[in-house]
Amino acid sequence: MPHLSGLQSEKPTVLVVDDQQANLQLVGDLLTTAMGYEVLVANNGQQALEQLDSRVPNLILLDVLMPGLSGIETCKRIKEKTEWQDIPIIFLSASDDKTLIVRALETGGVDYVTKPFSRAELLSRVRTHLMLKAARDQLQMLAEDKDELLGMLTHDLKNHLGGMQMSAQLLYDRSADLPDTRSRTLVDNILASTTQMLAFVKEFLANAALERQQQLNLMPVDLSVAMTLALRHYRSSAERKGLQFSYDSLAAVSVMADTMALNQVLENLISNAVKFSPRDTTITLSVSVVDDDYAECRVADEGPGFTETDREKIFRRYVRLSARPTGGEPSTGLGLSIVKRLVDAMKGRLTLESTPGGGAAFTVRLPRAKS
Repeated sequence: MPHLSGLQSEKPTVLVVDDQQANLQLVGDLLTTAMGYEVLVANNGQQALEQLDSRVPNLILLDVLMPGLSGIETCKRIKEKTEWQDIPIIFLSASDDKTLIVRALETGGVDYVTKPFSRAELLSRVRTHLMLKAARDQLQMLAEDKDELLGMLTHDLKNHLGGMQMSAQLLYDRSADLPDTRSRTLVDNILASTTQMLAFVKEFLANAALERQQQLNLMPVDLSVAMTLALRHYRSSAERKGLQFSYDSLAAVSVMADTMALNQVLENLISNAVKFSPRDTTITLSVSVVDDDYAECRVADEGPGFTETDREKIFRRYVRLSARPTGGEPSTGLGLSIVKRLVDAMKGRLTLESTPGGGAAFTVRLPRAKS
């Protein structure tokens, strides 16, 4: 989480780094007398890093040309540490070499002021970047508060809906013995509604977790084994609709993937195929080697397929498509957007082949693991 000292203290803190004592005095006096800022000073890059270890400022004014650790190298080291990455750095330098300016900004600086500088210009730039940082920090806090609140609400909802669904399922299983057909209809409606809401909450949580996740752990994963494991969870629901799974012995091939992400991708695709397949049809699964660099898996159904309008928005979140589940199963509009983002994060490619009335086939192509 970014350091938010600028929001917690009335007086912003600026670290000034320069190997010339006169410059430190000049800039320090300007910031304290004109703006009332608190000023920390360092005579070189190493001292600056030591200052940051003990206290994180709201902004850094960094000289470019210093003996030992240069300003550019100091900036690189600052940006390498997560807790310092969000500190805005304004470079100060007597050099107006365009190449040097570009290097400094590409390293992570937010601005560049040449010496001798105008006092009004320097104060204006410092004030602007402090305001921008405070605004970014505030937005980050609000976003984190929102995520935490939504996470708490949806987790509570999931628990309550899970209990409601279980109770509704028990009532439904016994509803055949009820003499009142109206009561059976009400129980059926309760079960369908809670199942729909629970599915939405689960996929909302999965989407929120994906947004917070910074990096997947890519490792060699046997694609055929992953497909077989994902398939196990949907055999019973497929049997209830009279669906058959068709697959030859799946090719054993290792791809670079995150185990949990790949499982989520395959489960979503198989679940969709089961949902949208008419009774007594076949879902075809395959795993194959494309070339030395890629392998792919394919999930194809004999359902209604997708229209051209569907194809344009199929991977967007919360989208309702023309096709509807054939057995009244819940559909939230989140599953395929999650699949697309996970495949992209694993450096793969997700494609769709479909014609209205002719079924749909999703193919996931992933980089092969090098032996």
